[in-house]
Amino acid sequence: MGANKKMKKNNIIILVLFVAFCLFFYSGIKAEDYPPTITFEKPVKAVPFNHKGHIEMMGQDCESCHEKFFQYQIGAAADAGDFNHKSFKEGKYCGGCHDGGNAFAMDKECTKCHIGVKGYNKLKSGGKKEEAHH
Repeated sequence: MGANKKMKKNNIIILVLFVAFCLFFYSGIKAEDYPPTITFEKPVKAVPFNHKGHIEMMGQDCESCHEKFFQYQIGAAADAGDFNHKSFKEGKYCGGCHDGGNAFAMDKECTKCHIGVKGYNKLKSGGKKEEAHH
């Protein structure tokens, strides 16, 4: 009897952990429902933002950022007069998470976000190499 009870208890624990795991990592958004990758071109070129990566890899949902740090309108942040590192350091926009505690500090690992002009050109060309113009 004791072994049977212990086995049942272990099965319940495993089931609870499995359900918790699924709830934690399942955002309910299908791949085709993700907004497109946004490439911020202001104040500098270029910072691509991938919604899918933040939602799936980071276990976030839309409300993790939207309305707290960003509006739901593409381009609204870049058009704001305060979309810059000064605001980020004050906890606005990307700085709401990228503070070195919640996520990597944005002032320590620049190339994790900034892809530069060459990266921007490659992104816009679909990954094709630029041809030399003579």
